Amino acid sequence: MCGLKFNIYPIRKYIFIFLIVIGVALFMYKDGNVSKKQAESQLSVGELLLLLSLTMDGLTSAVQERMRAEHNSKSGHMMLNMNFWSVIFSSTVILISGELFEFIRFLQRYPSTIWHITTFSMAGAFGQYFIFLTVAEFGPLPCSIITTTRKFFTVLGSILIFGNNLSLRQWLSTLIVFLGLFLDAMYGNDKNKKGTVK
Repeated sequence: MCGLKFNIYPIRKYIFIFLIVIGVALFMYKDGNVSKKQAESQLSVGELLLLLSLTMDGLTSAVQERMRAEHNSKSGHMMLNMNFWSVIFSSTVILISGELFEFIRFLQRYPSTIWHITTFSMAGAFGQYFIFLTVAEFGPLPCSIITTTRKFFTVLGSILIFGNNLSLRQWLSTLIVFLGLFLDAMYGNDKNKKGTVK
């Protein structure tokens, strides 16, 4: 139809990734008393955002896989072009919304934030470089696994450092994530892939 090629991975690879995703979802799930109306409104917005995020992630992965296979794209090239288009789209929105002038006024009131914005941007660019390097060298799927587990370890580390107690469900989900990671590391790589589907 559209000419995109999709890799076919062994079934066990999907199972291992599913374990990681389920473990992270269980870990992040919030317990608490919320009214039915509030829960329904939050759920619908949350589900919509999750659907959009997964759709964009899936499209991005497919395009990155195609660029990697057909054009042997390098990490710097992908990063430069993505940031170029991000600047164009973001600048357009900032100018149309009038946020640029509010931002300038904010910087005039709090000039010390310029240093924080600069260091944050440099750290973001450094991290982004390694994300694109992973995509270019290993593919989008390993990159997704790395970024998902990084988020998990960030939250887990924060909980352990600040001495927060984990519920039984969170310990169980931690075990599920580590099980998925271990199984994927041990058995997930299959040199003889079944092929690709158009």
